[in-house]
Amino acid sequence: MFGSRGTGRRLVIATAMFAMAATANAAERVRYASVGDTTRAPIGWIEFCAENPGECRGGATQPRDIVLTQTAWTDLLRINRWVNDNVKPMTDMDHWGVVEKWSLPTDGYGDCEDYVLLKRKMLIDAGWPREALLITVVRDKQNDGHAVLTVKTDKGEFILDNQNEEVVAWTDTGYRFVKRQSQSDPNNWVALGDPRPSVVTASAKQR
Repeated sequence: MFGSRGTGRRLVIATAMFAMAATANAAERVRYASVGDTTRAPIGWIEFCAENPGECRGGATQPRDIVLTQTAWTDLLRINRWVNDNVKPMTDMDHWGVVEKWSLPTDGYGDCEDYVLLKRKMLIDAGWPREALLITVVRDKQNDGHAVLTVKTDKGEFILDNQNEEVVAWTDTGYRFVKRQSQSDPNNWVALGDPRPSVVTASAKQR
């Protein structure tokens, strides 16, 4: 299903070095983000769920972390790169004529949360538990609202991002983490310690 364009030698090297890259200095870095109280869902999520109820199945569930094998790591790299290569950046205003709209980028265009929604869907369709795939709102390096996908694993939390071709630990992004889906219920959102409001999450910057 996934194209091989743009992977080549870098994917092979990344896979071969998986054990070293994923676990290096694990004892010296913060592996998991600190989760706070329940907070409001980001603008666009509720409307997306109303239009796509199958993507937002809720209800209490048991939190699950992925066992990050070499195969799982390869899948993350492949899906992150495939979506980044095949979806073209476009703001919601240019795309839909509104400031904020969450949607699956079925026409090949989208902004940051649309990349996230597709990566999450592809991983779930491939058998990954949704409890380990958490849509996350951050402040990027320019302090703009931005959305990424946090993947919860036994080796820490890793980020799939349309602004980065690589899959990296959350501590290596340079972002400030604001809120994300709860592992116990994807329709609940929890604060991650950044008090600044995130009015708009969209980012369609060129990578």
